[in-house]
Amino acid sequence: MKLTIKKVYIENLGCAKNQVDAEVMLDSLKVTGEWEYCELSEDADLIIVNTCGFIEPAREESLNALFELRAQYPDKKIIMAGCLSERYGRQISGDLVEADGFFGNMNLSKIPQFADQVMGGERAELYPELPDREYFTRKKLFSFPGSGYLKISEGCSHRCRYCAIPLIRGDLRSRPFDEIISDAENLISQGVSEINLIAQDLAAYGTELKTGKGLEQDRSLEKSNFLNLLDTLSSLEGKHVLRMLYIHPDDFPVELHQLVKERPNILPYFDIPFQHAAVPVLRGMGRTGSAEKYLDMIGGIRETLPDAVIRSTFMLGFPGERRSHVDELLDFAEKAQLDWAGIFIYSPEEGTPSFTERTASSHKRAASRAEGYKQELEQLQNSITEQRLDRWVGRDFDVLIEEKIEQEDLLIGRMFAQAPEVDGSTVVLSDFGKPGDVIRCGIRRRVGIDLEAVPIK
Repeated sequence: MKLTIKKVYIENLGCAKNQVDAEVMLDSLKVTGEWEYCELSEDADLIIVNTCGFIEPAREESLNALFELRAQYPDKKIIMAGCLSERYGRQISGDLVEADGFFGNMNLSKIPQFADQVMGGERAELYPELPDREYFTRKKLFSFPGSGYLKISEGCSHRCRYCAIPLIRGDLRSRPFDEIISDAENLISQGVSEINLIAQDLAAYGTELKTGKGLEQDRSLEKSNFLNLLDTLSSLEGKHVLRMLYIHPDDFPVELHQLVKERPNILPYFDIPFQHAAVPVLRGMGRTGSAEKYLDMIGGIRETLPDAVIRSTFMLGFPGERRSHVDELLDFAEKAQLDWAGIFIYSPEEGTPSFTERTASSHKRAASRAEGYKQELEQLQNSITEQRLDRWVGRDFDVLIEEKIEQEDLLIGRMFAQAPEVDGSTVVLSDFGKPGDVIRCGIRRRVGIDLEAVPIK
């Protein structure tokens, strides 16, 4: 009996972890032999909206995407999946008639059966429990050519008092060592030259086993940790580089920058979300750092790796923050001279310890003040970022091409100091090359927060 092939389109929102989840869902669907992916929503039999539920703006974006797709395709089947569905699906499913189904984010291998239910006309909900182990081999990547994400763990056991991630994704669950290596080898075999390592905290890899939590049946992880894993990944055959995305500053491995120095294919790019610099605010957030500790950390990295690139994030408007605390943060930013920083306003998340510390009206006033602080910090950080980018001018670097602009003979890519989707780009003045190519280029000048380069003949 010949199978009827159905087409699925995934609208992916949110972070890199969501992108990996979308790839896993697609792989699970394609394994059945009954589904294939289509690039355009208009061609799909089924649309999956893979939502983000981290903060209020992300939830609004996710819901708006669902509403727009429903308005555009009133007769298509649409599933809401991802973090927003996992956290709020049970509460909103009755009122959110725009969705034909609600699917959680814990066990993505269950999506084929659930999709069949929805396609059969059933308005369904499924929030599957965590699997004992997660096995998947992604064949379709939603990232730019030549780049891919490698998730080494799921969930988080840090208890930052503002963060809903443990409520949405659960406690830390490290993937088995051999499974990660196999996933990396698969990416390399597909031509991925830039592997971006992701987790809520890369440095926490394997630590839950030492406290008796998590995947206790996998005893091999007891003897592994992030540095061990990074050492093995950097030794794999094939031309590839490793980029580290998100390392919690309270547990930053002091030996990490030395390993990076010894391994040329580990990019000296450090994504460390400090969130603030004033001790009272950090303690209120449930963090143990300070401006002095963070500056020492940055100094140690740069002493070992003069070309190191450091990205961070800062949160403004947290309960208890005063103007003097903002001044401390501005002073820290001036001293730290970070290459990149994202700045956002505190979002009260139901179920987190900080949620009850402020009324809705007082939060509205605090958020309004924080918007002004945000402009100050952004203005300072933008000037620092531009100065930091100037140090690359006149030097040669590999550039991973992401896009070709045919009419203008331009290539858009990134050098090592630019992480996918969050940092600036490198514009290569050339008509020779395609997405996925790695081209050696000379950086000619800075334009805003982007770089301009020419290929080295």
